[in-house]
Amino acid sequence: MSEQTRLREQICTLGRSMFDRGLTAGASGNLSARLPDGSLLVSPTGVSLGRLDPAGLSLIGRDGRHLDGPAPTKEMPLHGAFYETRSTAGAVVHLHSCHSVALSMLPGVDPDNVLPPLTPYGIMRLGKVKLLPVYLPGDAAMADAVRGLAGRRSAVLLANHGPVVAGADLEAAVTAIEELEETARLALLTHGLSPRLLSPGQVQSIVTAFNVEWD
Repeated sequence: MSEQTRLREQICTLGRSMFDRGLTAGASGNLSARLPDGSLLVSPTGVSLGRLDPAGLSLIGRDGRHLDGPAPTKEMPLHGAFYETRSTAGAVVHLHSCHSVALSMLPGVDPDNVLPPLTPYGIMRLGKVKLLPVYLPGDAAMADAVRGLAGRRSAVLLANHGPVVAGADLEAAVTAIEELEETARLALLTHGLSPRLLSPGQVQSIVTAFNVEWD
């Protein structure tokens, strides 16, 4: 099995898994993954992650040209900004996951790190998660905002829209965005209850022990 065939199947399998578990709904959300030659396999526009077809993915050249398949997601510039600024990015996942979107709308969240320090894995897998402003879907300004971070964040949360996570490969990106949604869910469940957060010292120990990006 070629690497492209394997990756096509993985995109569809993981997309269907996230859809079936309610992490995204309808035709929302999009995935991309980088091939060894630098080209990208991308979920097409207007297609549910639960019904992706390995033969029906978009192929984008390393220069950004559409090479094959249906039109890619309209959030392609957003994906491209992560690949441009993070040389380690092998995949990008964007969802409209419910708890993350809800957290992005609450007053008082820290825009530099929207997730409170609730669990070690939230820190280990995501680092700091930047809250970006509200943009229209497909707005190229989202990509500009990601470029403005200069590769310092692997995850952002688009206000009133949803999370975007880059990972070393597709499985890592999916695992991280699932952790983001689960941490957002915990934040909502404990909101206003004065939960016991990890202390700054505990956070620093996790950052040091697991070499977490914490800029």
